[in-house]
Amino acid sequence: MKLVWQILAVVLACAIGGQSATAVQDNPWLSLLVGGLAAVLAVAVYRWVVGRTEQRPVTELAPEGASRALLRGLVIGTAMFGCVMVNIILLGDYRVQGFGSLSGPIGLVGFMAGAAVTEELMFRGLLFRLVERGLGTYAALALSGGLFGAAHLFNKDATLVGAAAIAIEAGGMLAAGYAATRSLWLPIGLHFGWNFAESGIFSTEVSGNGSTHGLLDAATSGSALITGGEFGPEASGYAVLFGAVMTAVFLRLAHRRGRIVPRRQAGRANALATLAR
Repeated sequence: MKLVWQILAVVLACAIGGQSATAVQDNPWLSLLVGGLAAVLAVAVYRWVVGRTEQRPVTELAPEGASRALLRGLVIGTAMFGCVMVNIILLGDYRVQGFGSLSGPIGLVGFMAGAAVTEELMFRGLLFRLVERGLGTYAALALSGGLFGAAHLFNKDATLVGAAAIAIEAGGMLAAGYAATRSLWLPIGLHFGWNFAESGIFSTEVSGNGSTHGLLDAATSGSALITGGEFGPEASGYAVLFGAVMTAVFLRLAHRRGRIVPRRQAGRANALATLAR
């Protein structure tokens, strides 16, 4: 029953925030405000329901070190997407035609912040964390990553290739980032940095949802294997490559820190928790 309350509360808060942000996304200043409020609401609800149902400090959203972890994630996410685009540019498949407007990126800050926070709370804060208790880190990473990729199949120009790419480069990497730090702040910052660079800076298609209006006015062409096609650069082979490399880096770091939960240990911990109740 505790799990049900957590899922209901977090999903409801995220749904309200997401629908509100979508409703005002054409107004950059309202989008900035509503997206920011949606993120704050989702974090507050998560802290409240998890702390109340599990009777513990919600350390994965501890305020101590939050700003440093967010900034670190932001830098990694932005740099990673920048590397993807540099490779596409070097092949001549992305051409800058000029500059866009400043209002577009302003609105995207709020919209992408809300999306990054709500998705991380649901997929890493709830799904990965709770599955890991019973099945261990690697099984939880595979399951949560696969479901994260599948969730993007409902987007406008979604493809199976794009969903699979998201599962690897984002679902796996973000879960590994959480496993390495045991904090949601780093994956939130990483998620936001990647999405904002993709939309607010390079103005490319985002997860099959169409193009955005960011700082650069540009056009993408060429092989879908390189550019990701209509799904966007997230389906690019470069994005999958860089995401897989970062996943391996985070998992190695988690292993060195002793934060990988083996399946046998996870099952024993889950059994002990059941007996304690």
